[in-house]
Amino acid sequence: MSDVKKIATRESYGNALAELGKEHEDIVVLDADLAAATKTGVFKKAFPDRHIDCGIAESNMMGVAAGIATTGKVPFASSFAMFAAGRAFEQVRNSIGYPKLNVKIGATHAGISVGEDGATHQCNEDIALMRTIPGMVVINPSDDVEAKAAVNAAYEHVGPVYLRFGRLAVPVINDNPDYKFELGKAITLREGTDVAIIASGLTVSESLEAAEKLQADGISAEVINMHTIKPLDEDAVVKAAEKTGKIVTVEEHSVIGGLGSAVCDVVAQKAPAKVMKIGINDVFGESGPAVQLIKKYGLDSESIYEKVKEFLK
Repeated sequence: MSDVKKIATRESYGNALAELGKEHEDIVVLDADLAAATKTGVFKKAFPDRHIDCGIAESNMMGVAAGIATTGKVPFASSFAMFAAGRAFEQVRNSIGYPKLNVKIGATHAGISVGEDGATHQCNEDIALMRTIPGMVVINPSDDVEAKAAVNAAYEHVGPVYLRFGRLAVPVINDNPDYKFELGKAITLREGTDVAIIASGLTVSESLEAAEKLQADGISAEVINMHTIKPLDEDAVVKAAEKTGKIVTVEEHSVIGGLGSAVCDVVAQKAPAKVMKIGINDVFGESGPAVQLIKKYGLDSESIYEKVKEFLK
């Protein structure tokens, strides 16, 4: 996909906020001294009076966002995923989740693709953490188009939302007139009969490439973009399980507690099938170029292709 346009979803987040800000004066954006990195600086430049830099104090920022939400405003609290979900978990749980406040959390720099920042900043646990908070919507968009649509959907949804964005530029795969984003509704990007690959985030484009390689070997692979991890599209999972009997989940996240775990819960309860989870295998990351790390940890198209072939033997 070298000739395909690539955009980092954190860029999409900043641009979407700036566009939304023109239409909705109730949006307030908060950041933790990272506006240049999270790209909320785009909103800050357009609407300086509605941007609050809370400093390097994410836990406090979540409390501020909660307070703003009680006034009827719609706050988007932004930071790296490691700090938004990790450092501030208790405040997100108790100050936002428990009272069901209308706060949106924009978490950038998620996953192994943070690259050179290393293990301390590569958050592969955030989806697991956010899934456990009752009422929290969790979205992991696959590209620029979907990220912008997700920000709009998050604004329209009344209640807490966790939005997961990446640092690495990824292929734009949803740039077509038929694309429609709906919270909790998976999108089948490719039909197949032998195996269903359910992916989210940057692994969606890699899964599509893997499916092309599998097709060349006579293997028909369905590819499902599960952009919303919670609420999960259980009907799509059941349909895929019944249709193919074999499911592979792919995520730039720990195999514990993320997309794979959510899918396995549904399969175990409603449609028994064989499942293989591809993700970060209960290890911390390491410093290195993002593309090389994705390959090393088995999330690139070639690795997915090889693992699916082995799974189907």
